[in-house]
Amino acid sequence: MGISLLFLIFFISIHCHANNDSNKYTSLFCFGNSYTDTGNYVILATPTVSEIWINKLPYGMTFFHHPTGRCSDGRLVVDFIAQKLGLPLVSPYLAHNGSFLHGANFAVAGATTIDTAYFLKNNLTTQQLLNSSLNFQLGWFDELKPLLCKSRKECKAYFSRSLFMFGEFGTNDYNFILQGGMSLHQVLAYVPEVIKTISLAIEHVIRHGAVSIVVSGQLPTGCVPLFLTLYASPHKHDYDEETGCLKSFNYLALHHNTLLVELLKQLRSKYPQVKIAYADFYNPVLNLVQSPERYGFSKTPLRVCCGEGGSYNWNITKICGMPGVKACKKPSASVHWDGVHLTESAHRYIAASWLNGPYADPPILA
Repeated sequence: MGISLLFLIFFISIHCHANNDSNKYTSLFCFGNSYTDTGNYVILATPTVSEIWINKLPYGMTFFHHPTGRCSDGRLVVDFIAQKLGLPLVSPYLAHNGSFLHGANFAVAGATTIDTAYFLKNNLTTQQLLNSSLNFQLGWFDELKPLLCKSRKECKAYFSRSLFMFGEFGTNDYNFILQGGMSLHQVLAYVPEVIKTISLAIEHVIRHGAVSIVVSGQLPTGCVPLFLTLYASPHKHDYDEETGCLKSFNYLALHHNTLLVELLKQLRSKYPQVKIAYADFYNPVLNLVQSPERYGFSKTPLRVCCGEGGSYNWNITKICGMPGVKACKKPSASVHWDGVHLTESAHRYIAASWLNGPYADPPILA
């Protein structure tokens, strides 16, 4: 057999293997908050919220060229993952005119992990919260299931080829409690409750037939311009010397992630037939903040692309989407989009690190 023929066979086998890896899922189901929401918040909030800034340009300017309800200039991590898997971009569940054959997105911007009623009953927040918590999103999943499959056997077969993604959860819980007047030290006491709720949600979808699950940790919230602005400290030692991020908020995120990783280890032992991956949100974002130019970003990674005023180009009275507030000329060079969320370019980098490694354990395509 000639060398050229051997090479051709080798090339075809590698090509087919790559295709099989990326096409092994036929649907994608997502839960989460604004880092994952592809439009549910806009639909849910429109009847009661007078101005929804994320539904105005320049949101969506980069890829869609119009606002879609995504909290970015373009695609989110979940969009890049769907595209890599050869699936359509996942429709928000509340867009009932959408097709859910290939999955659904239940995530809602501002969603908490713990039920809204718990926050209100215990006076943990002064904010008006929408019914969009993790359990509420699971309820939507339960509503949709009979439209996707009828019998236990049919559902098991359908969901065995589905990827379930739990996006970032917990940041809104902790932020609402902080804004309600509690200290960061007091907020730490709520982390186990958040982790427990995530655990119950994972087991819920496993009981319905899920065998491939990705669970995201928290990003370094001490590097988020909103937190850097609202919780600015006069003390230099409160900031990391290398990154300029708030150390205490990053500690909260790391504590959450540590408990989450331990939980996932326990669930893997309990359900050995289920592939449960931990998607690290913390380290890839920290990479972009620590070494932005190495990854093609500007040397001011904490500066917001779409905003106005303040040390980080973010001011709560002039946020992205408001009249007169403009986006930077080159969003692809920015890590942070609007002071809370990331740009499409940052999402692309994170998605690649989850799909192929090294920041998912195991990688999605492994």
